[in-house]
Amino acid sequence: MNNTDNFTPYTAPKFTSEESTQRAQDLYTYMDQRRSVREFSDRPVSREVIENLIKTASSAPSGAHKQPWTFCAVSSPEIKAKIREAAEKEEYENYHGRMSEDWLDDLKQFGTNWKKEFLTISPWLIVVFKKAYDVNEDGSKAKNYYVNESVGLAAGFLLAAIHNAGLVSLTHTPSPMNFLQKVLDRPANERPFLLIPVGYPADDAQVPVLERKTLEEMAIFY
Repeated sequence: MNNTDNFTPYTAPKFTSEESTQRAQDLYTYMDQRRSVREFSDRPVSREVIENLIKTASSAPSGAHKQPWTFCAVSSPEIKAKIREAAEKEEYENYHGRMSEDWLDDLKQFGTNWKKEFLTISPWLIVVFKKAYDVNEDGSKAKNYYVNESVGLAAGFLLAAIHNAGLVSLTHTPSPMNFLQKVLDRPANERPFLLIPVGYPADDAQVPVLERKTLEEMAIFY
């Protein structure tokens, strides 16, 4: 038991076994409705909502509590246009030579192509950067730990928070993504991890008919 000034008592929420079972079921039922959406409305979303989504993402655990992430929230039409132009350039190359035939076949069920209108239609883009290392005040490097795992957890929290707010999102990963570092003028220690459009779905938005793996297919109990 640590008994130092750096620790404080943890007060856990208290639920009965029945309440825990119901809450777990309710959350699963709600989260199972979450889908990646490519057809967005330009309906505005307030900055306050985005701020709280990012704060929720930042509550994720991280290696040695280094919190190796930066969230760039973009609503500027000019910057969104630059991001779309650069993303479509990379995606065109992907769909016309970089991607294998197997990869293209796997994407057919989603009806995607190199055009990415959602990057300028959605009211917000949240670009998640991972910090390979931190920079001390004297310019020296400070090590971060489990960076990919930590930022991946934060991104998961972010997607759940977006769905909880009644909004939709898409995990967009144009490859390579180095252009995001340049467009957003991020420092050398930050690398783009995910590009996430956020907003309301278009009135006529559709999603492909997909099935998730069953519990028996994805979980083993010992």
